[in-house]
Amino acid sequence: MRHLRLPAGDAMPVLGQGTWGMGERAARRADEIDALRHGLDLGLGLIDTAEMYGSGGAEEVVGEAIAGRRDEVFLVSKVFPHNAGRRAAVEACERSLRRLGADHLDLYLLHWRGGTPLEETFEAFDQLRADGKIRHFGVSNFDPDDMAELFGTDLGRECATDQVLFNLTRRGVEWDLLPWCAQREVPVMAYSPIEQGRLLGAPALREVAERHSATPAQIAVAWVLAHAGVCAIPKAATRQHVAENAAVLDIELSDADLADLDAAFPAPSGPVPLEIL
Repeated sequence: MRHLRLPAGDAMPVLGQGTWGMGERAARRADEIDALRHGLDLGLGLIDTAEMYGSGGAEEVVGEAIAGRRDEVFLVSKVFPHNAGRRAAVEACERSLRRLGADHLDLYLLHWRGGTPLEETFEAFDQLRADGKIRHFGVSNFDPDDMAELFGTDLGRECATDQVLFNLTRRGVEWDLLPWCAQREVPVMAYSPIEQGRLLGAPALREVAERHSATPAQIAVAWVLAHAGVCAIPKAATRQHVAENAAVLDIELSDADLADLDAAFPAPSGPVPLEIL
């Protein structure tokens, strides 16, 4: 497993497991837990979840999957904007920890920008860190203006990451957000790296996949990981899919591969509003 360096110096895996959509159907629970555990077996220790996912159900699935294996996991969760107040964020984190069966999170994120002042949210994060309930804090779905405002606050400059939508069809962050974060050595977490499967039928993606004896999904994730300072958190709810994701680490895209993908999925030629799923 390769790692990214967080601003505080700790390491975060470049490839992990997303859980958006998990914990919503009882019939899928056993398979979801099995998939997450298989991911841990394959070294995919970064697990991302949120109190929003399945109204806490995804956190419960993760909690069961990591039971007895907490030391193998870089655990990430996110707080709703309406729970981002000084007291509310602390209480939301404590609820998440109970669902996860964990005593701390490695990374706690504000899920998206809301009406609560950023200073108030980050003061709550700082309190959670002081209490040992989180190790690092950051944000999700923040554009460059949001990040600039955040870095105008004392605690905001300790932001560990920005988790955003980034894939071959959603490249707007390459114009401004990725360079902004790179200049400040803030890693970016890419969610939905295969656009929930919608981009996988593209001929160029299939052609590059054939060159590597890989699947289009693997190439799409490998393309995300080809960007410095970026990690990816694809969701996988079956053992086979988890194994395919883990194998992405063995794929190295050539200059020709990247050129073909750029031709099929052009990079932005100017600023693009931050996209969100």
